[in-house]
Amino acid sequence: MRPALQAETSNLTGVARAAGCVLYPRSTRQVRNIVRRANRRGLTIYVVSTGLNYGYGGRSPPRDTDILLDLSRMRRILNAGAISAANPVALIEPGVTQQDLYEHLQQHAPELTFNVTGSARATSILGNALDRGVGYFGARKEDVFGLEVVTGKGDVIYTGFRRLGEASPLAHTHPYGLGPMLDGLFFQSNLGIVTSACFRLLPRRPKAVAVSLALREAGRLDEFIDVLAALKREGIMDSVTHIANRARSQASLEYGIHTYLQQECGLAPDAAARESGRALAMATQGEWTSLGALTGSGAGLRAALAEVRQRIGHLARVRVITHQRLDLAYRVLHALRMLPPARALAAAIAAIRPLHVLALGQPTDAAVDNLLWKFGASGRAASELDQTNCGLLFINPALPMDGATVARVMRRMERWAKRKGLPLYITINIESATSLVAVINVLFDRSAPQQVQQAHDLSGILHRVLHKEKLEVYRARADMMAQVTSAADPFWQAVRELKHSLDPGRVLAPGRYNLD
Repeated sequence: MRPALQAETSNLTGVARAAGCVLYPRSTRQVRNIVRRANRRGLTIYVVSTGLNYGYGGRSPPRDTDILLDLSRMRRILNAGAISAANPVALIEPGVTQQDLYEHLQQHAPELTFNVTGSARATSILGNALDRGVGYFGARKEDVFGLEVVTGKGDVIYTGFRRLGEASPLAHTHPYGLGPMLDGLFFQSNLGIVTSACFRLLPRRPKAVAVSLALREAGRLDEFIDVLAALKREGIMDSVTHIANRARSQASLEYGIHTYLQQECGLAPDAAARESGRALAMATQGEWTSLGALTGSGAGLRAALAEVRQRIGHLARVRVITHQRLDLAYRVLHALRMLPPARALAAAIAAIRPLHVLALGQPTDAAVDNLLWKFGASGRAASELDQTNCGLLFINPALPMDGATVARVMRRMERWAKRKGLPLYITINIESATSLVAVINVLFDRSAPQQVQQAHDLSGILHRVLHKEKLEVYRARADMMAQVTSAADPFWQAVRELKHSLDPGRVLAPGRYNLD
């Protein structure tokens, strides 16, 4: 546990606060000792899992801190030998990444998968879930229970039935326990350090297809959302349904298209750039495109597809995507790549294929690779994105399940972005039967101070747009904490009282989702 002299906290938001030494504990016992020592010495601690919280602040604390506690070396799947179809729960530490769990399941329990996100393979599963990230099968907060927590006093508590001990048959299976549920206290908070937790796994579906829907008329986004919401409520579209604007869809595919045109077709960079427009137009038809998944048996799947076509065919072009169809189309079109139309289609499919695996529970670096390419850093590892000129801000509103409201808010946001000269990359996610969230990206060059300021100005405006609609973000960046907390709000006053009880020395992450 030898400390580094100074933490590197520069990140995609362009705002970084100072952190002193970096400590890398390998066990809960070491975390407890560090917290107790910090209490004795009056030091503050900011905790990261793997530090790849891209677009939300990375490793940067909301306020200057003395110690950066990096949990990336706590990387064990504690019940690795017990995971099976009959026991679909992984007991994981904060350093366990998407790729770690995927590889373990592929080797030891291939009948299982899990709720992956579109972020990098090296991102922490627990870190993302505790910040209420959303995966392809739903909100990750629903996947986590049975927490082991080191409080700000250095005590260890267990939530749910893990308090009965790891040998209890209820410890890793029953998510609720007895008495008040404390789990929620440690999501988006600074009340304790989660050092392990139970994470639900999923059975692999017998058959799954992706359904791509291109809205025919941009002015009918409200109707589009309402129909998709109904399909979600009725369980017909059973994954999270994504609705992306054209800028977001194209940004996801640009790198894959350029790479194919250069590496597989031998085009020079300028020629690849000219041809990519045709491929992007083929892959992203319409101002808004939706992607969701249908799963089930053969007959049930056919009935669900027929229902989707019947309900939404008048609003959107419907395309069914499977691995088999993508592979076959790619083989045929790749063989004909000397013909420009075939080349464009092959390039589009080459870009779509790495993203399609997300719906099957396979993590990928494709989204980060796109950003690396866009900012001239192709070839660098996804974990090095914070060391590039890429600037990225997220502003992510929670939204009602109402198409008219969502469409109106998105239009207002896009108008403000156009006024500020920055594109907005928008994905609207139908995450449950009652709720929507949006993931909105603002991209900029972090090496240009004027662009950094422009991006943050726009972020502030977008947040005010939400407040005028009596809406709020569901996940906040480190630099936004003062905007999302209020001393006049009884909710935040209660959170502060909890802080005084669990962390009276105010050691842990001052200013993170709290008034302390």
